[in-house]
Order: sequence, then structure tokens, then C-alpha cells
Amino acid sequence: MTLQDLKAHISKFFQQAASNGIELYNEYSLQHELGIYLRKILQSKQYKVQFERNIGFFGIQDTVKKEIDIVVYNDQEKFAIELKFPRNGAYPRRMFQFIEDICFIEQLRDKGFDGGCAVALVDDPKFYSAKGLKTEGIYAYFRGEKPAPIKESIGNPIKNEEPSCLEIQEERQVEWIATDVLARDNVTKKPKSKCIFAPTFFEGSKLRHFTAE
Repeated sequence: MTLQDLKAHISKFFQQAASNGIELYNEYSLQHELGIYLRKILQSKQYKVQFERNIGFFGIQDTVKKEIDIVVYNDQEKFAIELKFPRNGAYPRRMFQFIEDICFIEQLRDKGFDGGCAVALVDDPKFYSAKGLKTEGIYAYFRGEKPAPIKESIGNPIKNEEPSCLEIQEERQVEWIATDVLARDNVTKKPKSKCIFAPTFFEGSKLRHFTAE
């Protein structure tokens, strides 16, 4: 499987989830539904799709995180997927955690993984809108029509919380893409708000941007 294949599978997952009425209502549901989808798609190709795999299983240590949300692998290839679906505010902390996911997959790539993807799915405009909101510091990387590139040293906006700083090897650009996979209101049967996601893919030493059609 190539990175292009992984990109296509994740794109198709969001498309099919929306068209088939699969509702995503928290981070676990996103992880569960995506993992089931990948397992079905890849079942004939001898890939394992596993959840919350410790890095020690792959002989890896000294990374910014210890557990991989979803790992897709066989005897020759390993791909990591990190997920975020914040539902309860805490904007600066959750934004920094998404950057931490990017740093984590960069480290995994450097330690033998073939590639990976960090995905943030949100339904709260305060994660991506700049209207009447702060756009400096950590917010600059997520808010507005074209957020600032994530690069170099990123400081933790929460004082006295570890890690205090993350080092990003290559420039990353958050790009929000609309989707309709949010759980629907019990009364109106309509999504409670717009839902968008930002996938960041990388393989080898080059970042590859992905834009849904």
C-alpha cells in the first residue's frame, strides 16, 4: 500500500460515512468506524488494522506519545493514523495535541514507519473560524481561511504542562474540508452544526497535501 492508497481510503471513508448515514459523535466512534472500514477494505491484502498499539510492539521508544490510535501493517509496511475529535472546547490544549500527533508520526516515520496521517475532525467553529476570535499564538495554525504553517518549534500554550515544546521537522499546513458525518439532532434529524476535517499525510521525507474533491 502506498501513501496515495491510504489517502484514498480515508477520503472514501468520510464520503461513505456521510452518504450511508454513519454518525460520528466522539473520538472513539471516529476511531472505531474508520478502523472497521479500513479492515474491510484491506482484508484481502493481509494487512492488520489494530487500535491503541504501543510503540514498543514495533521496537520503538523515545517518542512524544506511546500509543498509536490506528496502525495498519503487515510484514513489510507500517502506517500510523492519529485522530482528534474535540467536543468540549479546550481549544488551545486540543490544538496543541493535534500538533503533537503530527510530531509523533514524524518520529514514527524516522524510526521505520512507511507513512501516516494525522486527522482532526471538529464541529465547533471556534477551532477554525477567525471571526471575532484570537488568531495569534496556537490559534494561528488553525483559524482563518489560510492558517499559518505549522513548523519548527511550537510552544505549549498551557503553562507547566508537558511537553513544553514540540519540534516539527517539516512545514505542515492545516486545510479544513467539509463533511457531513456528525450525529444528528434527535428532534430535527439534522446535523447539529457543520463538521469539517483536516487530514495531514506524510511519507518518507516529504509532506504530501491532500484535498478532497
